[in-house]
Parts: sequence; C-alpha cells; structure tokens
Amino acid sequence: MDLTFIIVVFAIGFIGSFLSGMLGVGGSIIKYPMLLYIPPLFGLVAFTAHEVSGISAVQVLFASIAGVWAYRKGGYLNKQLIINMGGAILLGSLLGSYGSSYLSEQAVNVVYGILAVIAAVMMFIPKKPVDDIPLNEVTFNKPIAAILALIVGIASGIVGAAGGFLLVPIMLIVLHIPTRMTIATSLAVTFISSIGGSVGKLVTGQVDYWPAVIMIVASLLAAPLGAKTGKNMNTKVLQVILAFMIAGTAVKIWFDILV
Repeated sequence: MDLTFIIVVFAIGFIGSFLSGMLGVGGSIIKYPMLLYIPPLFGLVAFTAHEVSGISAVQVLFASIAGVWAYRKGGYLNKQLIINMGGAILLGSLLGSYGSSYLSEQAVNVVYGILAVIAAVMMFIPKKPVDDIPLNEVTFNKPIAAILALIVGIASGIVGAAGGFLLVPIMLIVLHIPTRMTIATSLAVTFISSIGGSVGKLVTGQVDYWPAVIMIVASLLAAPLGAKTGKNMNTKVLQVILAFMIAGTAVKIWFDILV
C-alpha cells in the first residue's frame, strides 16, 4: 500500500459513509461503483467485483452502527420493525453472501445492477403523505415486511451491500413509514444484515483486509456527521438525493455490463 492508495480508499469510504448516515443506507450503493471505477483513475490496481463486495460488506457493518448511534435519541428507531425485518434479513444475507462465492464476477455485477434499478424505480413512485403521522402511532404489515427483508437479504448478501438502498424505498412506499423513522430504522436493519454479509464474505475469503480497515476508519468518522446533517435537512430533499444517486449508479453499472 502506498500513500495514494490509502488516500483514495479513505476518501471513498468517507464520502460513502457520510451519505450513508445522511440518507439511511449502508453506503454500498455509492461505494460499490466507487471502489470499482475510481482506483484505476489514479493508476492503482482495480479491485475485482468479489473484493469490492467483501470490502463493502465489512465496512457497512461499521458505517451503519455509527449511523444508528447518532439516531439513538428522538424516537426515530422503530423497534418492532427492526426485530421483524432484522431476523429475516440476517438469514437472507447469510445465505446470499455464502452463495456469492460460487458466482462469476459478471454475475455479481448483474445482481447489483438489478438491485439498483429496482431501488431507483421505487424511489420515483409517488408516496403517501405519512411524515405527519406521530412516530408512536406508526403501524406496518409484519408478514410483508419479513418476506421483503428476506428477499433483500439474499440479493444484497451476494453483492456485499447490506440492502439499505432497497430497505429505504420499501419502508417508504410499501410499509408507509415516515421518512426520518425510515432513515434511522433502515440503518439499524442494515447493521443486522451486514453481520450476516460480513460473516459470509469472511468465511469464503472474499475480504481484502487492509482496504477494509481503511474504509472502517473512514466510516466511523463520517457516518455520524452524515446522520447529524440528515436530521436538519428537508425530508423531500433527502428522498430526491437518494433517488437520483441510485438511478445514476444503476445507469453506470448497466452501461459497463452491456457495452
């Protein structure tokens, strides 16, 4: 590792984790393409899709818990939703991350591209006005929440993403959870998912340890700052930023897959 490598990887981790804390996603929606495409621009050796998914899985574990810690006060964490979706997504992420070792580089990128397209489409679907509902009166369909969490866990476990970028639109559109509660609660569920994803990637030898450590340090610094920023931003602005970020990532991934 040289200084350029450390700076580039740290910057990717910092930017991704700041947005992670601000938007309630684990950050892999941003860091996956950044790790794939940015290092070669600085003359560094490109990471493989398996290495990127492994690094992302471990890093998201720390980014999400740092974000949850910042949101621990204020009543934004829905414990019932965390328990309901957390168990299902943990099982799914274990299965997906272990099974990913049997997939090709192209297959991992295709799965990521599909997830990004689904998340982008969902973010542009009109939402019911639920942000005015008192946080202690929020309800949701438990069976649907658990089933969707299991599916998200399997798919996101494959690409080393804890699924936050899919959980956010699911909570907003399908389960009708208020925006700030969605951001905080999705970070908690993402943390649980990342436990399964990290274990699966570590057991199958898909983690490059030094880049992962650099990303973790960046996460612990940036995620709380992002969460603090997100608390003070308009909820519609947060949704628009996330929607366009996911859509842009989906376009880039599919362009590289198909061209």
